Amino acid sequence: MQVVSAATLSLGNAEHSGREAAFLVLLGFVGSFLFIRTSARMIRAQVKWWPGNVETDSGLHLHHLVWGISLMIITGFLGYAMEPSSPWYQATAVLFGVGCGLTLDEFALWVHLDDVYWTEQGRISLDAVVLVVAFMGLVVIGARPFGVEDNSSQTVVVLTILQALVLSIISFFKGRIAHGVIAIFIPFFGLWATCRLAAPHSPWAHRFYDEKKLARSEERFPPDGKSVRWRNAFFNAIGGKVSD
Repeated sequence: MQVVSAATLSLGNAEHSGREAAFLVLLGFVGSFLFIRTSARMIRAQVKWWPGNVETDSGLHLHHLVWGISLMIITGFLGYAMEPSSPWYQATAVLFGVGCGLTLDEFALWVHLDDVYWTEQGRISLDAVVLVVAFMGLVVIGARPFGVEDNSSQTVVVLTILQALVLSIISFFKGRIAHGVIAIFIPFFGLWATCRLAAPHSPWAHRFYDEKKLARSEERFPPDGKSVRWRNAFFNAIGGKVSD
C-alpha cells in the first residue's frame, strides 16, 4: 500500500511539475509575441526613439525568427540535459517559450519564403499564434491530449488516439483549423466539424464538393461574414492592420 501511495504521489508531483513548466513556456511565448509585435508596429510607425531592425553592415535584415530558432535550439537542448528540479530548468522553459514566440510571429515567412509580414498572407502568423496559445492553454489547465486516461488499456489508447487524429485531420482539410486543434483534446469538436460544411477554399471542398454544394459553402462562409469581421478586428488589435 505504501509503495502504491508513493508511486501515485511521485506521478502526481511529476504531472504538476510538467504543467508548471508548460505554464512557463506559455508565459514566455505570449510575452515575447506581444513584445515583438509591439516592436514591429513601432518600427512600422517610424517611432524615432525605438530601435530599428537588426541589420548587418551590408544591409542584410536579420529577421527575429533567426533569434527565435537559435534560442529554441539552445534551450531545447539544455532542457533535456537538466534535471527538472534544477532552478535553471524553469529558466530554460521560459526562454524556450520566448524563442517560440519570436519564431511563430513570422510563421508566414516559413510558408511563403517571402516577407509578407504586413500583408493579408501574413495573417496566417496570427492564426498560428492563436492556435498554439489555445493548445498550450489546454495543456496547462490539465486537459489530456486525445482524452486518454493513464489506466486505459493499450487497445483503448490506440483506438482513442486514432479516432481523435482522424477527426482532427478531417477538420483541418475542411478548413476548420480551430476545431481540429481542440479535437486533439476534445474529440467532439472534430466530430462537429466533420459533420458540418467545409470552408469554400478548403482542400475538402475543392476535392469533394460539386457546384451546388460549393455554392452552399460560399453562402455559409461569406468573405464579409460576422466571424471574419471579428477575426479581422481582433488581429488588427494584436497584430496591426495589413498594408493597403
